[in-house]
Amino acid sequence: MPGASNGTPRRSDARANRARILQVAAVELTRCADAPLSAIARKAGVGQGTFYRNFPHREALVLEVYRHEMRQVADAAQTLLATREPEQALREWMDRLARFALTKAGLADAIRLVASTPGAPAKPGPTPVMDAAGVLLRANEEAGTIRPGVTPDDFFLAVAGLWQIDPQENWQPRATRLLDLVMDGLRAGAPGR
Repeated sequence: MPGASNGTPRRSDARANRARILQVAAVELTRCADAPLSAIARKAGVGQGTFYRNFPHREALVLEVYRHEMRQVADAAQTLLATREPEQALREWMDRLARFALTKAGLADAIRLVASTPGAPAKPGPTPVMDAAGVLLRANEEAGTIRPGVTPDDFFLAVAGLWQIDPQENWQPRATRLLDLVMDGLRAGAPGR
């Protein structure tokens, strides 16, 4: 990973500091969209200088936390495919997607706050997660476990109900039921059925 300005690799302690800041920020921003940056730095065990070298402003921190969390969800697709049958990998990944969507509601609020600031950078798109869905869908199509021709766009339209579930309630049973229905729909017309 390049350094801040000269392209040299970051020292291991600098990488560890950055990782701790991101980990703490994900928790704190999920709890409270406008969590004070000073509290995040303190809980991460870094000084203000270290914090601001990594994240010069709130927007940079919030967007990097979002990117990091999205990357975690996306990366899970390959891990699951390496250890499970495609159909099981897809269904387990859907559960991870639901957990991300519903446990990170505060983070979504933080992103909305940042994105609504004049001159703020644009919210990163869901490309890694869309790509991960595509990989899982293709693996299932090749295995004959889902109907042919389902695109990542189709998939996300089908699971869009996740974002209608209230994350403050007991969301797991509703999300499980919704995702089971989506899986049933994906299986309908599968050549291997």
